[in-house]
Amino acid sequence: MARYTGPVCRLCRRERMKLYLKGPKCDSSRCPMESRPFPPGEHGRDRTRQGSEYSAQLREKQKARRIYGVLEKQFRNIYEEANRQSGITGENLLRMLELRLDNVVFRAGWASSRSQARQFVRHRHVLVNGKRVDIPSMRVKKGDLVSLGERAEQLIVVQHNRDILDRQLPGWLEREGNAVRVLNPPLREQIDVQVREQLIVELYSK
Repeated sequence: MARYTGPVCRLCRRERMKLYLKGPKCDSSRCPMESRPFPPGEHGRDRTRQGSEYSAQLREKQKARRIYGVLEKQFRNIYEEANRQSGITGENLLRMLELRLDNVVFRAGWASSRSQARQFVRHRHVLVNGKRVDIPSMRVKKGDLVSLGERAEQLIVVQHNRDILDRQLPGWLEREGNAVRVLNPPLREQIDVQVREQLIVELYSK
Protein backbone atom coordinates (compact mmCIF):
# COMPACT_ATOMS: atom_id res chain seq x y z
CA MET A 1 0.00 0.00 0.00
CA ALA A 2 1.30 3.44 -0.91
CA ARG A 3 2.16 5.93 1.80
CA TYR A 4 3.48 9.47 2.17
CA THR A 5 7.29 9.47 2.37
CA GLY A 6 8.03 13.22 2.36
CA PRO A 7 8.91 15.51 5.28
CA VAL A 8 6.12 15.26 7.84
CA CYS A 9 6.86 18.40 9.87
CA ARG A 10 5.83 20.55 6.92
CA LEU A 11 2.41 18.85 7.08
CA CYS A 12 1.91 20.19 10.60
CA ARG A 13 3.05 23.63 9.48
CA ARG A 14 0.63 23.56 6.56
CA GLU A 15 -2.26 22.85 8.94
CA ARG A 16 -0.90 25.41 11.45
CA MET A 17 -1.20 22.96 14.32
CA LYS A 18 0.70 20.01 15.74
CA LEU A 19 -0.55 16.74 14.28
CA TYR A 20 1.92 14.72 16.42
CA LEU A 21 3.35 12.81 13.48
CA LYS A 22 6.90 12.52 14.91
CA GLY A 23 6.24 11.22 18.40
CA PRO A 24 8.30 12.80 21.23
CA LYS A 25 9.86 15.37 18.88
CA CYS A 26 6.48 17.11 18.66
CA ASP A 27 6.59 17.84 22.41
CA SER A 28 10.16 19.13 22.35
CA SER A 29 11.72 22.47 21.44
CA ARG A 30 13.05 20.85 18.24
CA CYS A 31 9.54 20.82 16.75
CA PRO A 32 9.49 23.21 13.74
CA MET A 33 6.06 24.45 14.83
CA GLU A 34 7.79 26.13 17.79
CA SER A 35 10.12 28.21 15.62
CA ARG A 36 8.16 28.42 12.34
CA PRO A 37 4.43 28.35 13.09
CA PHE A 38 3.44 29.36 9.57
CA PRO A 39 2.82 27.38 6.34
CA PRO A 40 5.90 26.14 4.45
CA GLY A 41 7.07 27.66 1.20
CA GLU A 42 8.31 30.98 -0.07
CA HIS A 43 4.99 32.72 0.62
CA GLY A 44 4.16 30.89 3.84
CA ARG A 45 4.31 34.00 6.01
CA ASP A 46 1.92 35.79 3.66
CA ARG A 47 -0.87 33.19 3.90
CA THR A 48 -2.83 35.06 6.52
CA ARG A 49 -5.94 36.03 4.55
CA GLN A 50 -9.34 34.66 5.49
CA GLY A 51 -10.01 31.39 3.67
CA SER A 52 -13.21 30.38 1.90
CA GLU A 53 -15.75 27.82 3.06
CA TYR A 54 -14.26 25.28 0.67
CA SER A 55 -10.79 25.99 2.04
CA ALA A 56 -11.95 25.24 5.60
CA GLN A 57 -13.55 21.98 4.48
CA LEU A 58 -10.44 20.95 2.55
CA ARG A 59 -8.15 21.70 5.47
CA GLU A 60 -10.22 19.51 7.82
CA LYS A 61 -10.12 16.64 5.35
CA GLN A 62 -6.36 16.99 4.85
CA LYS A 63 -5.87 17.18 8.60
CA ALA A 64 -7.75 13.90 9.18
CA ARG A 65 -5.89 12.19 6.33
CA ARG A 66 -2.51 13.24 7.67
CA ILE A 67 -3.23 12.34 11.29
CA TYR A 68 -4.15 8.77 10.36
CA GLY A 69 -1.65 8.43 7.49
CA VAL A 70 -4.24 7.68 4.80
CA LEU A 71 -3.93 8.69 1.15
CA GLU A 72 -6.77 10.33 -0.78
CA LYS A 73 -8.24 7.33 -2.60
CA GLN A 74 -8.29 5.19 0.52
CA PHE A 75 -9.78 8.03 2.56
CA ARG A 76 -12.53 8.55 -0.02
CA ASN A 77 -13.38 4.84 0.06
CA ILE A 78 -13.65 4.94 3.85
CA TYR A 79 -15.93 7.99 3.63
CA GLU A 80 -18.22 6.29 1.12
CA GLU A 81 -18.48 3.23 3.37
CA ALA A 82 -19.21 5.47 6.37
CA ASN A 83 -21.89 7.26 4.36
CA ARG A 84 -23.65 3.96 3.63
CA GLN A 85 -23.86 3.07 7.31
CA SER A 86 -26.65 4.18 9.60
CA GLY A 87 -25.91 6.99 12.04
CA ILE A 88 -23.91 10.19 11.68
CA THR A 89 -21.56 9.95 8.71
CA GLY A 90 -18.76 12.05 10.23
CA GLU A 91 -18.70 10.01 13.43
CA ASN A 92 -18.79 6.78 11.43
CA LEU A 93 -15.77 8.02 9.46
CA LEU A 94 -13.67 8.79 12.54
CA ARG A 95 -14.75 5.53 14.17
CA MET A 96 -13.55 3.51 11.18
CA LEU A 97 -10.22 5.36 11.16
CA GLU A 98 -9.76 4.71 14.89
CA LEU A 99 -10.39 0.99 14.42
CA ARG A 100 -7.46 0.61 12.00
CA LEU A 101 -4.90 -1.82 13.38
CA ASP A 102 -2.00 0.65 13.17
CA ASN A 103 -4.02 3.16 15.19
CA VAL A 104 -4.80 0.54 17.87
CA VAL A 105 -1.07 -0.21 18.17
CA PHE A 106 -0.45 3.52 18.58
CA ARG A 107 -3.25 3.93 21.14
CA ALA A 108 -1.87 0.98 23.13
CA GLY A 109 1.35 2.93 23.72
CA TRP A 110 3.64 0.50 21.91
CA ALA A 111 4.58 3.01 19.20
CA SER A 112 5.48 6.68 19.51
CA SER A 113 3.61 7.61 16.32
CA ARG A 114 1.14 6.07 13.90
CA SER A 115 3.85 5.75 11.26
CA GLN A 116 5.97 3.71 13.69
CA ALA A 117 2.90 1.62 14.54
CA ARG A 118 2.39 1.01 10.83
CA GLN A 119 5.98 -0.20 10.57
CA PHE A 120 5.49 -2.63 13.46
CA VAL A 121 2.48 -4.12 11.69
CA ARG A 122 4.24 -4.35 8.33
CA HIS A 123 7.19 -6.10 9.98
CA ARG A 124 4.78 -8.74 11.34
CA HIS A 125 5.27 -7.82 15.00
CA VAL A 126 1.53 -7.56 15.74
CA LEU A 127 -0.98 -10.33 16.43
CA VAL A 128 -4.78 -10.17 16.33
CA ASN A 129 -6.47 -12.96 18.27
CA GLY A 130 -3.17 -14.85 18.24
CA LYS A 131 -2.69 -14.64 14.46
CA ARG A 132 0.09 -12.57 12.92
CA VAL A 133 -1.19 -9.70 10.76
CA ASP A 134 0.80 -7.43 8.43
CA ILE A 135 -1.96 -5.17 7.06
CA PRO A 136 -1.97 -1.78 8.88
CA SER A 137 -5.38 -0.82 7.47
CA MET A 138 -7.08 -3.94 8.87
CA ARG A 139 -10.11 -2.91 10.91
CA VAL A 140 -10.42 -4.57 14.32
CA LYS A 141 -13.80 -5.56 15.72
CA LYS A 142 -15.46 -5.71 19.12
CA GLY A 143 -13.82 -8.44 21.20
CA ASP A 144 -10.58 -8.62 19.21
CA LEU A 145 -7.37 -9.08 21.23
CA VAL A 146 -4.35 -7.20 19.86
CA SER A 147 -0.87 -8.09 21.11
CA LEU A 148 2.80 -7.99 20.16
CA GLY A 149 4.82 -11.04 19.17
CA GLU A 150 7.47 -12.44 21.50
CA ARG A 151 10.35 -10.89 19.56
CA ALA A 152 8.60 -7.52 19.46
CA GLU A 153 8.18 -7.57 23.24
CA GLN A 154 11.98 -7.61 23.53
CA LEU A 155 12.61 -4.72 21.16
CA ILE A 156 14.34 -1.81 22.86
CA VAL A 157 12.13 0.69 21.05
CA VAL A 158 8.95 -0.96 22.36
CA GLN A 159 10.27 -1.11 25.94
CA HIS A 160 11.37 2.53 25.65
CA ASN A 161 7.93 3.61 24.39
CA ARG A 162 6.18 1.79 27.23
CA ASP A 163 8.43 3.42 29.82
CA ILE A 164 8.47 6.94 28.40
CA LEU A 165 5.13 7.53 26.71
CA ASP A 166 2.81 6.53 29.57
CA ARG A 167 -0.11 6.98 27.16
CA GLN A 168 -3.56 6.68 28.71
CA LEU A 169 -5.61 3.93 27.10
CA PRO A 170 -8.89 5.22 25.56
CA GLY A 171 -12.14 3.98 27.06
CA TRP A 172 -12.95 1.68 24.15
CA LEU A 173 -9.80 -0.40 24.77
CA GLU A 174 -8.95 -2.53 27.80
CA ARG A 175 -5.52 -3.80 28.78
CA GLU A 176 -5.15 -7.53 29.38
CA GLY A 177 -1.59 -8.20 30.47
CA ASN A 178 0.64 -7.02 27.62
CA ALA A 179 -2.27 -7.06 25.15
CA VAL A 180 -5.29 -4.82 24.58
CA ARG A 181 -8.86 -5.86 23.85
CA VAL A 182 -11.42 -3.89 21.85
CA LEU A 183 -14.41 -3.44 24.14
CA ASN A 184 -16.62 -1.51 21.75
CA PRO A 185 -16.32 0.71 18.68
CA PRO A 186 -15.28 4.16 19.98
CA LEU A 187 -17.81 6.91 20.61
CA ARG A 188 -17.07 10.42 19.30
CA GLU A 189 -16.20 11.71 22.77
CA GLN A 190 -13.59 8.93 23.08
CA ILE A 191 -11.76 10.05 19.93
CA ASP A 192 -9.34 12.83 20.87
CA VAL A 193 -8.49 14.22 17.45
CA GLN A 194 -9.03 17.91 16.67
CA VAL A 195 -11.03 17.41 13.49
CA ARG A 196 -14.40 18.94 12.60
CA GLU A 197 -15.78 15.92 10.80
CA GLN A 198 -18.96 17.71 9.71
CA LEU A 199 -16.87 19.86 7.36
CA ILE A 200 -15.45 16.73 5.74
CA VAL A 201 -18.98 15.47 5.14
CA GLU A 202 -19.94 18.82 3.60
CA LEU A 203 -16.90 18.66 1.31
CA TYR A 204 -17.72 15.20 -0.05
CA SER A 205 -21.47 15.90 -0.22
CA LYS A 206 -21.08 18.56 -2.89
